[in-house]
Amino acid sequence: MICYLYEYSEQIALSVKPKTKESEISNSSPNLRTVFFVSDRTGLTAETYGKSLLAQFPKLEFETVTLAFIDKPVKAVQAVQHINHVAERSGQQPIVISSLVEENEQKIIDKCNGLVIDLFHTFLGPLEESLGMESAHKMGISKTIHGQNAYLVRLDAIDYSLSHDDGVRPDQYDDADLILVGVSRCGKTPTSLFLAMNFSLKSSNYPLTDDDLLNDDLPKYLQPYQDKLVGLTIKPVPLSKIRKKRRPGSHYASLDVCQQEIAMAESMFKRFDIPVFDSTETSIEEIASKVVKKLGVSRERIGYA
Repeated sequence: MICYLYEYSEQIALSVKPKTKESEISNSSPNLRTVFFVSDRTGLTAETYGKSLLAQFPKLEFETVTLAFIDKPVKAVQAVQHINHVAERSGQQPIVISSLVEENEQKIIDKCNGLVIDLFHTFLGPLEESLGMESAHKMGISKTIHGQNAYLVRLDAIDYSLSHDDGVRPDQYDDADLILVGVSRCGKTPTSLFLAMNFSLKSSNYPLTDDDLLNDDLPKYLQPYQDKLVGLTIKPVPLSKIRKKRRPGSHYASLDVCQQEIAMAESMFKRFDIPVFDSTETSIEEIASKVVKKLGVSRERIGYA
């Protein structure tokens, strides 16, 4: 999936950088469809829901374009011009997934030459009818439903996870909600941050070293916290490929070393009855949800679904 992010009137490059120009990518494949995520804020809501829908069409390739901070009519007009330009250039109807709150901007987007899916107003009307009152129709107030305290708890969890990444400050594991354990480059850091950002969990992670793997016991820093441990594993071939990108030609990245480390780590998890999750073909979102379920942490307690 190719991703772009725009905030009028400047273009911002995402971490996913295409090797060719946008116009070349868009015309490279008949199965490539352009999807616009339109938002009056960052676009995360539209992206999250939209990508869940797109995942149901695995045979198609999508180029996604996020049009963020469309909070004025003039910006909505610019967005429509952008969408229509892509429709004309590609000869295909773009898909437009919108989370705009203001009706004026949404009405402008509705006039574009794309298939418009309005996430906000589609559900707001039935909710107003059921609840017997009009909605606030305000932008950027999603965090207020759980209160300022829940928001601060989430920020505290993110700060903790960032400062306790990769085995840093194991003397402070008393404060951790969970500790992710696994060999190097198996996905501990992104999973830890996702748990903090989306579940408000103080998640630290500990990389298993050669000394740890050769020892019959748990690493000394982990021994008092066995009930907090969650193991992450990965298949040897993908791990070797990931490591080769970081250290090409190294002993660390060889397939034999990856196979040995994974086998020893999984043996440790089994020996100490540590729940383990495979990150090879499982998204971070899925792993995080499974971890939360396994630990018995409710979404209501942490305040963010």
